[in-house]
Amino acid sequence: MIFDRLRTRSGNRSGERGTRRPAAACPYSHAHLHGHLVPEDPPEPAADPPADPQPHFTDPRQAADFIRRFHAEQPAAGDPDARIRAVLDEIDRTGGYRHTPDELAYGAKLAWRNAARCIGRLYWRSLVVRDLRHLSSADDIATECFEHLRTATNGGRIRPVVSVFAPDRPGRPAARILNQQLIRYAGHPGPDGRWIGDPAGGQLAARARDLGWKGGEERFEVLPLLIQERPGERPCRYELPEDTTMEVPLSHPEHPWFAELGLRWYAIPAISDMTLEIGGVRYPTAPFNGWYMGTEIGARNLADADRYDMLTTVADRLGLDTSSERTLWRDRALVELNVAVLHSFEEAGVTIADHHTESDRFLRHVAQERRAGRPTPADWSWIVPPVSGGLTPVYHRYYDPVDPALRPAFVAREPW
Repeated sequence: MIFDRLRTRSGNRSGERGTRRPAAACPYSHAHLHGHLVPEDPPEPAADPPADPQPHFTDPRQAADFIRRFHAEQPAAGDPDARIRAVLDEIDRTGGYRHTPDELAYGAKLAWRNAARCIGRLYWRSLVVRDLRHLSSADDIATECFEHLRTATNGGRIRPVVSVFAPDRPGRPAARILNQQLIRYAGHPGPDGRWIGDPAGGQLAARARDLGWKGGEERFEVLPLLIQERPGERPCRYELPEDTTMEVPLSHPEHPWFAELGLRWYAIPAISDMTLEIGGVRYPTAPFNGWYMGTEIGARNLADADRYDMLTTVADRLGLDTSSERTLWRDRALVELNVAVLHSFEEAGVTIADHHTESDRFLRHVAQERRAGRPTPADWSWIVPPVSGGLTPVYHRYYDPVDPALRPAFVAREPW
């Protein structure tokens, strides 16, 4: 996805088109909302969350370092000393502190700028930051995740967006979204041992079915959103409203038969299982998106053997000789699959990048950062695209080393 790695569906999955209410409300709080409740049986008493082992949740040094950087890069913010004193005093009294809206917005943008696996960092300043820290219930989070998708989709002109919900606090962990992405297809093991749909969505689909979901047996079926408010509680399930999920049917500019394969993909890659860390404060519910680079869909999601595994099918329809690897039938099928993805998104008016253009833009970002006196940490194995890597300019160079302690950052979320 151009952010961290970074036809609307027919049929209404969630009741009224464009509704702003979650389609299935959380039984633990807002039972008055429309839609069936999940679970339908009375919930078992929730276990108390584990006590935070740290008396001071926020590291004062991280907080002070971030405030200094924020003021250094935002000269209009003035002298940082008074703000640092106020932050350290708040940490001493409460174990944490609250970012100002400007600090939050800039911290989220810096987290994108620091994302060593992202090739699309040239656009880090354009990130739309939605400050939703006042929201912590599953119902409210689901509602605003739906609004995130509408805002980001923007009729196909994809916007980079992050929605930041309530942070973890000492002894009070915040709610979590259990989905890896806000939109993802379900997977279901068939009777013959083959997967129906996306194997990557199999685990979440099984959990959703345990919560009463009836889907998961179609090739391209969008998973519901699962949100857990507290450790030990049963997650709440929410169907995505139709107007939040733009999908692109795939066709090929030269092969009419390609459309007969029935392939499609969703427009927004919105990561939802990572923690945004800014100045020692952890935001475990902060879904974010950029837009797709075509190879993510054509060379990974649809091509990988443990995903949709379409290369043999495409090669057969192309009439390629698959009897030997030396015919390079996989390579040829892979290129045509990627051609179809780029063609289809362009025809549908949905933002997508090709790997050659995005590689050039990444080196522009590296040059800009060098002029600003900043390094550009980059993980070569993620920056180089999975198709024709040696033909792109990002292949033939070294990058600044990746510091795992670099913050702000989007990091793997710690389990409860």
